[in-house]
Amino acid sequence: MKWLELLQVAGVTLVAAVTLVVLYSLGVRLTAIAGDARQKSPALVRSLAFVCFGFCALAVLFGIYLIVPYFAK
Repeated sequence: MKWLELLQVAGVTLVAAVTLVVLYSLGVRLTAIAGDARQKSPALVRSLAFVCFGFCALAVLFGIYLIVPYFAK
């Protein structure tokens, strides 16, 4: 077994998982901030939250693209 490749896959998996969690949690946090009544510009904060959710969805779709062999043809 090639240990370096195993460590590479483990490292990429860890980075991807942390990135997805950070993007999603940042989107949830920004959505909560936008819902605050004292917020000056909730539309801007809400749009940033949707951008975070969009990047999270793109990362998930890219992961599905990499996993499913039908798309590689």
